[in-house]
Amino acid sequence: MAGSVLGEIFKISTWGESHGKALGVVVDGCPAGIELSEEDIQVYLDRRKPGRNAFTTNRKESDQVEILSGVFEGKTTGTPISLVVFNKDQRSKDYSQIANCYRPGHADYTFDKKYGFRDYRGGGRSSGRETIGRVAAGAIACKVLKELGIEFMAYTKSIGEIEIKTFDKSVIARDPLSMPDTEASKKAQEYLEKIRKEQDSAGGVIECRINHLPVGIGNTVFDKLDANLAKAMFSLGSVKGFEIGDGFNVSSMRGSENNDNFILKDGKIAKETNHSGGILGGMSDGDEVVFRVAIKPTPSISRPQKTVTISGEETTIEIHGRHDPVIAPRAVVVVESMAAITVLDLLLSNMCSSIDKIKKVYSE
Repeated sequence: MAGSVLGEIFKISTWGESHGKALGVVVDGCPAGIELSEEDIQVYLDRRKPGRNAFTTNRKESDQVEILSGVFEGKTTGTPISLVVFNKDQRSKDYSQIANCYRPGHADYTFDKKYGFRDYRGGGRSSGRETIGRVAAGAIACKVLKELGIEFMAYTKSIGEIEIKTFDKSVIARDPLSMPDTEASKKAQEYLEKIRKEQDSAGGVIECRINHLPVGIGNTVFDKLDANLAKAMFSLGSVKGFEIGDGFNVSSMRGSENNDNFILKDGKIAKETNHSGGILGGMSDGDEVVFRVAIKPTPSISRPQKTVTISGEETTIEIHGRHDPVIAPRAVVVVESMAAITVLDLLLSNMCSSIDKIKKVYSE
């Protein structure tokens, strides 16, 4: 299967299936000399693992990561880093009743038509559990970028029609829905309890902020920073929309409203506003990068849905098993990780964008 590799210099290749023996990732192009331990990666994986609270699937997985290569005496060696997480709590029998049906909202139909078979046990490679490898690689990317002072922060901006009204960064990590607004989170939790009883699910919006990114990261034609971020986000199966800065609102604005005027601040060039979301001409402009992704409702729901069998007969389906009533909160760390992977790859390629930069690397 093609399409499991991302990146040009900082390159990741994820592997494994939801109900297979294990999942993992191979990370190539990571600079040598970065302090890295399994604990550094585990912190990120713990943010996405199932069973953390009432609003995630009750599949009991520790998601303990093991570093197989690329680290020696606590530091990266510059060689490929191989990471593995073993599955412990598969219940493939939960899917036996739907083995002959295409699940609405899933990749069952398209996967079957493309490859001539499908792994009905949770979707195989198209399962959200594939993101384990992305998060593990993202933890490494974040560790590298932290050396340069570049920081990432993602959070749930809305669930259903309930959107945050206030912002308190300190509550994101401990909030069950990863929201920076405890009042909005409370309302969203009540809403999720309601739709759970109705055997339904909810969508949401995740917002991500990137700070202290140098000016000029990204390229002005095909490898724009915003274009590569969009590709990274749309590679997530649950993402159905992407916008940066003012996003779709720019369509109703005037140029005089949307343009960010340049000013001098503390003797340096800065922008008066940030309608651009920190990117101009496909390159970072030194301001905070702000983007949002729309996450679809969990497609696996218990209420009856119409479908067709693999033999071409109409029927109804009720999907049972262990599923999240909402995807967005667990996807927050996935969005953050994919952003870090994208930024690091472009940052490394930027090192050879001019002869002056090359001379700095090789001058004694």
